[in-house]
Amino acid sequence: MRRAVCVALAALLAIAATGPVAAAGTESEPAAKPAANADYDIGKAAVDKGDFPRAIEALRRAVASDPRNANAFNLLGFATRKSGDPRGSLQYYQQALTIDPKHIGAHEYIGEAYLMLDDVAQAQQHLARLDQLCIFGCKEHRMLKEAIAAHQKGVKPK
Repeated sequence: MRRAVCVALAALLAIAATGPVAAAGTESEPAAKPAANADYDIGKAAVDKGDFPRAIEALRRAVASDPRNANAFNLLGFATRKSGDPRGSLQYYQQALTIDPKHIGAHEYIGEAYLMLDDVAQAQQHLARLDQLCIFGCKEHRMLKEAIAAHQKGVKPK
């Protein structure tokens, strides 16, 4: 028993000698927090309402002020595609994937854009990438898979 107490005491002293350890996000070491982007928020709200022209306008400002925002590029692609310009949307999805190659939403949406352009092979490449990224499955994989199956039956995505 005395030996166990000595070992425990030695361990506590060793920990104390190394100094305080701060976890990320504590007062000693604040966690990184993304900067707020009002234009992104406006664009996202406009997408949610189906107001794609307003979304495009706001999201263009958002990517101009934050050119590393993969989510903003992805939403800009979505709004552009939903406005009837799938070819124009590709550049925004590709930019989102350049910034974040694992962006599952961009993989799904670019796949859907390719289906609108009747490029099933490209859509399937993005489905294969989602298959790698979504180890336990994800809705983006399921949605693109369903869109490809529908397209093969003659139903184009909107």
